[in-house]
Amino acid sequence: MAKDKTKFVCTECGFDTVKWLGKCPSCNEWGTLKEFKESKITNKPTSLIKDNKPVKLKDIKIDELDRISCNISELDRVLGGGILSGMVSLIGGDPGIGKSTLMLQLAANLCGKDISTLYVSGEESLHQIKHRSQRIESDDDSFYIFCENNLDKISEWIEENKPQVVIIDSIQTVYDPGTESTPGSVGQIRSAAAKLVMLAKQLNISFFLVGHVTKDGAIAGPKIIEHMVDTVLYFEGDRYHRFRILRTIKNRFGSTNEIGMFEMRKEGLVEVLNPSQYFLNEEITQNTGTSITAAMEGTRPLLIEIQALVSDSNFGNPQRNCVGFDIKRLSKILAVLDKKIGLHILSQDVFLNITGGGKLNDPGADMSVAISLISSFRNIIIPKKSVFCGEVGLNGEIRAVSGIEQRVNEAVKLGFEKIFIPNASKNETKKFAKKVTYISDLNELLSFIV
Repeated sequence: MAKDKTKFVCTECGFDTVKWLGKCPSCNEWGTLKEFKESKITNKPTSLIKDNKPVKLKDIKIDELDRISCNISELDRVLGGGILSGMVSLIGGDPGIGKSTLMLQLAANLCGKDISTLYVSGEESLHQIKHRSQRIESDDDSFYIFCENNLDKISEWIEENKPQVVIIDSIQTVYDPGTESTPGSVGQIRSAAAKLVMLAKQLNISFFLVGHVTKDGAIAGPKIIEHMVDTVLYFEGDRYHRFRILRTIKNRFGSTNEIGMFEMRKEGLVEVLNPSQYFLNEEITQNTGTSITAAMEGTRPLLIEIQALVSDSNFGNPQRNCVGFDIKRLSKILAVLDKKIGLHILSQDVFLNITGGGKLNDPGADMSVAISLISSFRNIIIPKKSVFCGEVGLNGEIRAVSGIEQRVNEAVKLGFEKIFIPNASKNETKKFAKKVTYISDLNELLSFIV
């Protein structure tokens, strides 16, 4: 009988080696290499198509892609318009943030549209799921619930009954009997995910895989899982607050960096129909250091409030504290303010906050960050109902950004009266000429504010 092969696999990045090491050479983490035995007698994956042969691209015929609506518009948005047959989606997020709740609501909605659905739970009992369904008022639906961890039994039921949608909650609890390692280990997760993806493509069934995350926020298990699936979604937000953001990281059938907004209530996750109001105060008062920017999240424009506080430093090295904004971009903007407009701000403590718990990576927010810093430092009140949108260059110029028409339209729709945008965007915003002010550099912007 062949002897089982012993490997040491990194629990963070999936790197494997035949000998134990204290530090992983791939991700440089200490103490992450764990031992597991890989049996040589395993179930090897087989081809999905019999007599599979290469074909010419021009000879391939495809049907029009029909999507199934989730009846949750925010989830449809991040999926690219709905669920495609054979699509495999991976959903990750912190414990308690609402992954299982959203999946249970999805199963109930699909059942209401006569779409056969299987909800596989490896973490909860039937009674626990029943109690949760009663809390979110979805207990009258007749989708199938299967409390099982064995991948062979799950696959056998799916092949016999062929549901249209399968939800696996979670992929870390499912184990493959053909892989000799403990459930939740790197080898088990990789093997289970590969077989489920193969099953989805072979039977043309849509799969949703719920994934646990590590302390750093990444999906637990090897990174290869994210390469296997078609869509990767992440829940963002603080589990102790009511708002959640579902963000698309990868999508083979739609745009990436889309977001869906949800509010956690007693009855479950409820869609936020106007996300811009979530990021803004109900009454925007005239405070120093506060400004509004129009940012793009995928194809969606959002108005977001940015707060800055500049104060005298009591230490040798000034503090730079960012919440929801890249500290390197902040350092660049501070250097430009100091060099190009003579604002001696580098010796000050700087605190920057993106309200609502959001994360802002859009370069179009640079102008709003700059004017918030100037406002706080010089104690200048920014005019009410003003929006700032543009990228700040190293010479202090205001550069054009993408999607400017959608940004301006969103600001006008919410009643903002003064919209400051780059001078290079004149041709795209002619119809908003009465409410738009064109800015070429930071000095010109300052002349309009002071």
